[in-house]
This record gives sequence, structure tokens and C-alpha cells, in this order.
Amino acid sequence: MTVHLELLRHGETERGGGLRGRIDDALTDAGWAQLRGAVQGAGPWDRLISSPLQRCARFAEELAAQRDLPLSLEPDLQELHFGAWEGRSAAELMATDAEALGRFWTDPYACPPPGGEAMADFEARVLGALRRLQQRHAGERLLLVSHGGVMRLLLARARGLAPADLLQVEVAHGQRVRLQLDAHGRLRELA
Repeated sequence: MTVHLELLRHGETERGGGLRGRIDDALTDAGWAQLRGAVQGAGPWDRLISSPLQRCARFAEELAAQRDLPLSLEPDLQELHFGAWEGRSAAELMATDAEALGRFWTDPYACPPPGGEAMADFEARVLGALRRLQQRHAGERLLLVSHGGVMRLLLARARGLAPADLLQVEVAHGQRVRLQLDAHGRLRELA
């Protein structure tokens, strides 16, 4: 059965840009405003599902309370683990590890960050979470509060992009997108 998904990327975080990965930093005031603005007039949803990292979960908790919706934390919707690159910006990495960064941007599946999560493992983790959500919540409308990497992966699949093009998908802080997951596990982006 079909599941209607809306994906919401967390807002701006206290430690700023760069590869946040599993770093559990909080939202800034601007980040809270981005998320509140993104859901204004949106919905309705039957339930909220969130990454357990606080930049997602704290907002999901607030929204669930405001809208009287059930909330589940889903660890498999966490961001890609960037290993040695966690917390570093692209500019920093260009100065210290430009060749490896270039390989990652060109082919993230073949060239993961040093000590980081393999993209195939990340994909399996996220898609496994979606399959479980589909089994548990078939026919429902879900809002998933998650991360840029998770959203890029799902949007790339919905758009039929080649794996190497995954990192070309743009996802802004506080951006909300709509997808449909059909009974066969196929994703489709909705307007």
C-alpha cells in the first residue's frame, strides 16, 4: 500500500555548515524559524518520524505536541557518518584533503570519506527504514524530519538519477519535499 511522505530537512545549526554527520548540535534561532516557517500551513499528517539527533528531534517534538500527533524516533534516518571529515567544511577539506574530497564528490559510492560510512551501507540503512515505515504505516501521511544526505538519497532515487549524481541534488535547511512510496517500494516526487 502507498505511503505519502513529506521530508523536512533540519534548520541551521549552532556549529554552522560543513559536514555535520553524527555531530549532535542544536538548532540556532534562525534554524528554528526555518522549520516553523516550512510547516506553516502544511500537512495534515498522521504521524511524525524523526532522526534522533537533536537538530531534528527537538523540532519534531515541538510540532508533535502542537498538532497532537504521534512521534517516533528512527535511528536509521540519521545523516551519513563522515568519519574523519565530521564537523569539517568543504573549504577546510579542500586545503587538507582535496583529492579525496574530489573523489567523494565525483563518486560517493566508490570513494567514501576516510573512516566514514560507505554510501551503499547508508543507502541500505535509509531504505530499510522506509520499508519498515511502509509496513507499519501503509496508507498514512508521514512527515519525516531528517538530514540533507537522507533527502538527497531519496530524491535522487525518486528522480531516477545515477548513483554518482546523488551529491548534485540540492537540499536547503528547512526545505520540505513530498514523495510517494508505492507498494513496490518505488519513490515518486510530487509537486
